[in-house]
Amino acid sequence: MTLGDDAEIIRQFTQLELSEFADLVGSCAKDDAAIPEPLLLSLFSFLLGVKLPGQGTNYLKQETQFFRPIAVGERLRARVCVIKLRPEKRLCDLSTEIFDENGAKCVEGRALVAYGDVEGAAA
Repeated sequence: MTLGDDAEIIRQFTQLELSEFADLVGSCAKDDAAIPEPLLLSLFSFLLGVKLPGQGTNYLKQETQFFRPIAVGERLRARVCVIKLRPEKRLCDLSTEIFDENGAKCVEGRALVAYGDVEGAAA
């Protein structure tokens, strides 16, 4: 892992997924047109745990700004990028962003993770 490494995912959330999420968390907002913020943040959790740094990553901190509501069915591109490494502590800072299909930034933030806690994890 080096500075500037990045990973991304393209994703659209469906009304069914929104309803299932509402059932899971006990929300009555099943027909809300906007994707809940925790569901959007799950895109970063996926990228950090599966792509970069990958298996063995522990999420320590997340700071996020949401610029506008994101509607069900919008095509999104979530991206994480390594902006600081502290290999002696096995810590990594990453920028976190979500863009809409027109390339406009909808979500921006920063994540701090500990990486490589299990055998075979990214180093």
